[in-house]
Amino acid sequence: MDFTLSEEQEMLRTSARDFLEKECPKTLVAQMEKDERGYPPELWKEMAGLGWLGLVFPEQYEGSAMSFLDLAVLLEETGRGCLPGPFFSSVVLGGLTILDAGTDEQKKVHLPRIARGEAIVTLAVTEPDGQYDAKSIKVRAEAQGNDFVISGPKLFVPDAHVADHVLCVARTKQTANPEDGITVFIVDKGMPGLSHSVLHTIAGDKQCEVVFNKVKVSRDRVLGGVDKGWSVVQRALDRAAVAKCCEMVGGMQKALELTVSYAKERKQFNKPIGSFQIIQHYCANMATDIDGARFSTYQAAWRISEDLPATKEVAVAKAWMNEAFTRVITLAHQVHGAIACTIDHELQFYTKRGKAADLSYGDGEFYREIVAQKMGL
Repeated sequence: MDFTLSEEQEMLRTSARDFLEKECPKTLVAQMEKDERGYPPELWKEMAGLGWLGLVFPEQYEGSAMSFLDLAVLLEETGRGCLPGPFFSSVVLGGLTILDAGTDEQKKVHLPRIARGEAIVTLAVTEPDGQYDAKSIKVRAEAQGNDFVISGPKLFVPDAHVADHVLCVARTKQTANPEDGITVFIVDKGMPGLSHSVLHTIAGDKQCEVVFNKVKVSRDRVLGGVDKGWSVVQRALDRAAVAKCCEMVGGMQKALELTVSYAKERKQFNKPIGSFQIIQHYCANMATDIDGARFSTYQAAWRISEDLPATKEVAVAKAWMNEAFTRVITLAHQVHGAIACTIDHELQFYTKRGKAADLSYGDGEFYREIVAQKMGL
């Protein structure tokens, strides 16, 4: 098997890394954690100009017609650079879901605006129990003539405070099978009854509570068919889980590089601490975990890119990633010692983001259960 990136993917990775190192230093990342918006509009425009926002959209929608696997390469770099802002939300959660399940008219209206950076879209799935299964969808959407009226709260909706559209997952029919009777709606910002509030999070990202208080939307805002939305949500969550794994791989790789560099420079007993066997083994264990996580992640990304069944591969990748990230970051902190526990050291960015990513789109227990089911257990 050849895991080598193509020439085009290598160019994408190099250009993305160079751009983020120049335009997104950690000082900017720290500023954006406290910024009300959470990202600088100038950086967003530059990313649109580079074609990142439409990377995986067809050319007819002003995209670059690249694959999900190509996007995985870019996401690894955004994770490495701790890119602030709604790139993940608008491209992975919003744009790809519309591309997957939208009508021709919906794609024509929304995708070019996302690609140009003129519209931000996010996905509202989780509710107060924080789970990612169909039975947890309690927000109701009741039919009234040619409209639907949506009522209920959504939690942990990324970047909803700056989103122009929210893809709301709601229950339109109560059935014995919780996966039936679920519908996805495109809800525009500013709709009467729609409100949001930004939650305080460990990672400093902009997770929001979104409340739908009898929000009326027309039937043409349905994405993927009435009562047939759970398959749309499942595919969206699979893409989101793999995409989050890509970001985590980038973060782990940077943590390893910081650790190895520190081990070469920090001296004890008149020699670099990297000359001690225990430190060498710590770094080797980190590298082993990272490679395993990267390979499982890219296998899942490749299957999604090829439109192959990927549920098991996604579950394996996310289950392994959650635990591997914890091990890698723990060892990074052990090698660095007290300095890495300060807010001024950049390792803290990866520690906080990794903890948040662990719970995003399903934790290890959630995905181990899926792997067991796929094994027939």
